[in-house]
Amino acid sequence: MNSADMEFFEGGNYMSFATRKKSGDFVATPVWFAPDGDSYYVFSAGNAGKVKRLRNFSESRIAPCTATGTLTGAAMDAKAFILESKAEQATALSALRRKYGWQMSIGDLFAKITGKMDKRAYIRVELT
Repeated sequence: MNSADMEFFEGGNYMSFATRKKSGDFVATPVWFAPDGDSYYVFSAGNAGKVKRLRNFSESRIAPCTATGTLTGAAMDAKAFILESKAEQATALSALRRKYGWQMSIGDLFAKITGKMDKRAYIRVELT
């Protein structure tokens, strides 16, 4: 992917995040993402299918997409890791808050009110 494509991708609001099933098939989901250094950070409900699949396989694919998951660019192979330490989770949350600002703040507020904030999983994605 050239630098113009990367700029477009990183400037977008959604990325298709595909995680591998035991059958070898990939399941894609549109997610918010935030670039930070050489990584991208995403978050999810801790009991979501993508998190369960990542516990088995780190292989993943990412691509720019719309909010409904329609791809708008080429898919890239990646490795994804569930962040376990509070420091890593704070880095991810900080990157997401920088990118999404008030939208992330509202999401965080509702997550706190409903008790889901502590049940989130934060994920680091690295291109391979």
